Amino acid sequence: MQRVTLLSLPRVLTLLTALLILKVTLSVFAEYRNYFPPDFKSTFLLGREGYFWGAYSWAFYTHLIAGPMSLLLGSILVSQRARRAFPIWHRWLGRIQAVVVLLFLVPSGLCMAPYAESGWVAAASLSSLALATAVCTVLGWKSAVQRRWASHLRWMWRTFILLCSAVVIRMIGGLATVAHFDAPWLYSLSTWVSWLVPLAVFEVTRRLTLQIRRGGPATRQNSP
Repeated sequence: MQRVTLLSLPRVLTLLTALLILKVTLSVFAEYRNYFPPDFKSTFLLGREGYFWGAYSWAFYTHLIAGPMSLLLGSILVSQRARRAFPIWHRWLGRIQAVVVLLFLVPSGLCMAPYAESGWVAAASLSSLALATAVCTVLGWKSAVQRRWASHLRWMWRTFILLCSAVVIRMIGGLATVAHFDAPWLYSLSTWVSWLVPLAVFEVTRRLTLQIRRGGPATRQNSP
């Protein structure tokens, strides 16, 4: 029973994540009316009018487009069924995803991070998240070029999990709103939790699954 539960967990998580990504993407699109043109009375842009124009506006609009695009592409790319059914499309979409992440999403995220609303703690988290996403994407691409498919899959799953931090942080914010919890440190904490916790869960689940499949402790060959 434990074996079946652990081995089926990734499928369940993938389905739930896909539904959450769709919901978050639709909510982002719904907020576009506040950004074109920018409404500085809206929640996210409140108080940003003084530094919005210039480099920040470029980063903001780039991130606004690249974020949902990378999430949707990532949802397709991590689907095992889609990979097997459309291998050529998978390769091309993977290249597009790498370009979107490395040339648009990560640079814009690094540019916006210092302006995080709750100070340097959140800024450090968002900067670390952007750099970690870039590293995982590059290593995933490198593994694909070297035809190390198992390693490629692991690195791209890590990339996808990091991209999903946008979903997790909105979930935390939504739960806090429902619970009427508005501590000043909540946003700073949630920026770290939104990617470190899912990444840790992935690594632990992966190693437990390998143990079950091989009937013993995971070996060094299972990494990275």
